[in-house]
Amino acid sequence: MSTTIAKNKKAYYDYEILEKFEAGIVLQGSEVKALRAKKANLNDAFCRFIKGELYLMNAHIAHLDTTNRNFARDTRSPRKLLMHKKELDKLFGKITKDGMTIVPLSIYFNRRNLAKVSIALAKGKKLHDKRETLKKKTLLREAQQAMKNY
Repeated sequence: MSTTIAKNKKAYYDYEILEKFEAGIVLQGSEVKALRAKKANLNDAFCRFIKGELYLMNAHIAHLDTTNRNFARDTRSPRKLLMHKKELDKLFGKITKDGMTIVPLSIYFNRRNLAKVSIALAKGKKLHDKRETLKKKTLLREAQQAMKNY
Protein backbone atom coordinates (compact mmCIF):
# COMPACT_ATOMS: atom_id res chain seq x y z
CA MET A 1 0.00 0.00 0.00
CA SER A 2 2.51 2.59 -1.14
CA THR A 3 1.62 5.87 -2.83
CA THR A 4 3.67 6.49 -5.95
CA ILE A 5 4.51 10.14 -6.56
CA ALA A 6 6.77 10.12 -9.60
CA LYS A 7 8.03 7.44 -11.98
CA ASN A 8 10.99 7.46 -14.32
CA LYS A 9 9.53 5.71 -17.37
CA LYS A 10 12.53 6.67 -19.47
CA ALA A 11 14.80 4.53 -17.28
CA TYR A 12 13.12 1.30 -18.41
CA TYR A 13 13.59 2.35 -22.04
CA ASP A 14 17.21 3.52 -21.79
CA TYR A 15 18.58 0.97 -19.32
CA GLU A 16 18.49 -2.73 -18.61
CA ILE A 17 17.47 -3.00 -14.95
CA LEU A 18 19.60 -5.58 -13.12
CA GLU A 19 18.84 -5.12 -9.42
CA LYS A 20 16.47 -2.87 -7.45
CA PHE A 21 17.04 -1.20 -4.08
CA GLU A 22 15.02 0.98 -1.73
CA ALA A 23 16.56 4.11 -0.22
CA GLY A 24 15.36 6.79 2.13
CA ILE A 25 15.73 10.40 1.07
CA VAL A 26 16.72 13.44 3.14
CA LEU A 27 14.15 16.19 2.61
CA GLN A 28 13.07 19.47 4.19
CA GLY A 29 9.49 19.93 5.41
CA SER A 30 8.39 21.99 2.43
CA GLU A 31 9.75 19.32 0.06
CA VAL A 32 7.73 16.62 1.80
CA LYS A 33 4.60 18.73 1.38
CA ALA A 34 5.45 19.22 -2.29
CA LEU A 35 5.82 15.44 -2.70
CA ARG A 36 2.42 14.92 -1.08
CA ALA A 37 1.04 17.33 -3.70
CA LYS A 38 2.80 15.17 -6.35
CA LYS A 39 5.03 18.01 -7.57
CA ALA A 40 8.04 15.89 -8.46
CA ASN A 41 9.73 14.80 -11.66
CA LEU A 42 12.43 12.15 -12.12
CA ASN A 43 13.18 12.69 -15.82
CA ASP A 44 16.93 13.04 -16.38
CA ALA A 45 17.63 12.17 -12.71
CA PHE A 46 20.60 10.02 -11.75
CA CYS A 47 22.52 8.93 -8.65
CA ARG A 48 26.15 9.66 -7.89
CA PHE A 49 28.59 8.86 -5.09
CA ILE A 50 30.11 11.93 -3.42
CA LYS A 51 32.64 11.27 -0.61
CA GLY A 52 31.28 7.77 0.00
CA GLU A 53 27.64 8.86 0.20
CA LEU A 54 24.95 8.37 -2.43
CA TYR A 55 23.13 11.45 -3.75
CA LEU A 56 20.10 11.87 -6.00
CA MET A 57 21.04 14.44 -8.62
CA ASN A 58 18.88 16.47 -10.99
CA ALA A 59 15.54 15.31 -9.54
CA HIS A 60 13.01 18.13 -9.67
CA ILE A 61 10.89 18.71 -6.55
CA ALA A 62 8.89 21.91 -7.02
CA HIS A 63 8.05 24.53 -4.41
CA LEU A 64 4.59 24.97 -3.03
CA ASP A 65 3.00 28.41 -3.19
CA THR A 66 2.94 28.55 0.62
CA THR A 67 6.69 27.89 0.98
CA ASN A 68 8.70 30.80 2.35
CA ARG A 69 11.22 31.75 -0.36
CA ASN A 70 13.97 32.43 2.19
CA PHE A 71 13.95 28.79 3.33
CA ALA A 72 13.13 27.23 -0.05
CA ARG A 73 15.76 24.92 -1.47
CA ASP A 74 16.77 24.82 -5.11
CA THR A 75 14.37 22.56 -7.01
CA ARG A 76 17.18 20.49 -8.56
CA SER A 77 19.63 20.43 -5.66
CA PRO A 78 21.35 17.13 -4.76
CA ARG A 79 19.52 15.12 -2.12
CA LYS A 80 21.22 12.53 0.06
CA LEU A 81 19.96 8.96 -0.12
CA LEU A 82 19.96 6.82 3.02
CA MET A 83 20.98 3.17 2.72
CA HIS A 84 22.83 0.57 4.76
CA LYS A 85 26.63 0.66 4.50
CA LYS A 86 26.79 -2.85 3.01
CA GLU A 87 24.38 -1.90 0.22
CA LEU A 88 26.36 1.28 -0.51
CA ASP A 89 29.62 -0.68 -0.68
CA LYS A 90 28.02 -3.24 -3.01
CA LEU A 91 26.70 -0.50 -5.32
CA PHE A 92 30.01 1.37 -5.32
CA GLY A 93 31.90 -1.82 -6.24
CA LYS A 94 29.54 -2.63 -9.11
CA ILE A 95 29.74 0.90 -10.50
CA THR A 96 33.52 1.20 -10.40
CA LYS A 97 34.33 -2.34 -11.53
CA ASP A 98 31.58 -3.21 -14.01
CA GLY A 99 30.81 0.27 -15.38
CA MET A 100 27.12 0.25 -14.45
CA THR A 101 24.97 3.17 -13.39
CA ILE A 102 22.45 3.83 -10.63
CA VAL A 103 19.11 5.10 -11.87
CA PRO A 104 16.14 6.28 -9.77
CA LEU A 105 12.93 4.50 -10.81
CA SER A 106 10.29 6.08 -8.59
CA ILE A 107 9.58 8.19 -5.52
CA TYR A 108 6.86 6.99 -3.18
CA PHE A 109 5.56 7.01 0.39
CA ASN A 110 5.70 3.62 2.10
CA ARG A 111 3.20 2.23 4.64
CA ARG A 112 4.79 4.21 7.45
CA ASN A 113 4.44 7.44 5.41
CA LEU A 114 8.18 7.84 4.83
CA ALA A 115 9.43 9.16 1.51
CA LYS A 116 11.44 6.48 -0.30
CA VAL A 117 13.23 6.28 -3.63
CA SER A 118 13.35 3.08 -5.64
CA ILE A 119 16.76 2.94 -7.32
CA ALA A 120 18.20 0.33 -9.65
CA LEU A 121 21.56 -0.91 -10.71
CA ALA A 122 21.36 -0.62 -14.48
CA LYS A 123 23.33 -1.16 -17.64
CA GLY A 124 22.84 1.11 -20.66
CA LYS A 125 21.04 -0.33 -23.70
CA LYS A 126 22.31 -0.06 -27.23
CA LEU A 127 20.05 1.32 -29.97
CA HIS A 128 19.22 -2.12 -31.38
CA ASP A 129 18.19 -3.31 -27.89
CA LYS A 130 15.82 -0.35 -27.56
CA ARG A 131 14.26 -1.19 -30.93
CA GLU A 132 13.87 -4.83 -29.89
CA THR A 133 12.03 -3.91 -26.69
CA LEU A 134 9.72 -1.61 -28.64
CA LYS A 135 8.92 -4.45 -31.07
CA LYS A 136 8.17 -6.84 -28.20
CA LYS A 137 5.96 -4.24 -26.55
CA THR A 138 3.93 -3.59 -29.71
CA LEU A 139 3.55 -7.32 -30.43
CA LEU A 140 2.33 -7.94 -26.89
CA ARG A 141 -0.13 -5.03 -27.14
CA GLU A 142 -1.48 -6.31 -30.49
CA ALA A 143 -1.87 -9.84 -29.10
CA GLN A 144 -3.78 -8.57 -26.07
CA GLN A 145 -5.98 -6.42 -28.32
CA ALA A 146 -6.71 -9.42 -30.58
CA MET A 147 -7.62 -11.59 -27.59
CA LYS A 148 -9.86 -8.86 -26.23
CA ASN A 149 -11.71 -8.47 -29.53
CA TYR A 150 -11.99 -12.24 -30.13
